[in-house]
Amino acid sequence: MMMIKTPIFIFFIILTIIPHNKASIVHHQYYSSTNSLLINQTCKKCAEKSEVFSYNFCRASLQNVPITDAITNLQGLALVAMELALDNASSTILTIKNILQDNNNNIIVATTKNDLDPFLEIRLKDCLDLYSDAVTTLVEAIEAFMNQNYETARVWLSAVMEASSTCEEGFKERSSGDDVAESPLVKENYDLFQLSDIALCIATLLTFS
Repeated sequence: MMMIKTPIFIFFIILTIIPHNKASIVHHQYYSSTNSLLINQTCKKCAEKSEVFSYNFCRASLQNVPITDAITNLQGLALVAMELALDNASSTILTIKNILQDNNNNIIVATTKNDLDPFLEIRLKDCLDLYSDAVTTLVEAIEAFMNQNYETARVWLSAVMEASSTCEEGFKERSSGDDVAESPLVKENYDLFQLSDIALCIATLLTFS
């Protein structure tokens, strides 16, 4: 599968075509005009709405992207989150393929010491399908968001969050009595879920603004 990687600066070039009256959400009373406060207050607002939303993850993720220094609206923050989610999903696909490829190489050279548990191999292949679909879904979410179709973007983002959860839960489905399989994608699944949730929350704020 070809990786889809959209340079983040393109989002902000496109963002300039959004009508000004729709893009100036920073005038809401709970948002500051400064970038740092915009991130802080957006993450706080989202965390207050959900028990699974991580304020610390949100704040750290958005502030660690240099281009966010120039962002003054919610649309910009959401696009950063979606770009990070897209990068996460794309890199996770490569991670899964590398794990599976290493396992195949071990079989070819007849070394079994590092052979992958058959259960894990099946689950990783399931996750590969889920993440491949997630990349496509994220691109569709970004397109819908850029067209200010926030409801559709929310549907796609929710689907991506579900994909990450399904991938993670799959490793816990081993038959009763067998050892629980340790997911090799804990961080990747968590990050994709949280990044998508950031964008989902912002899309919700924009929908009902």
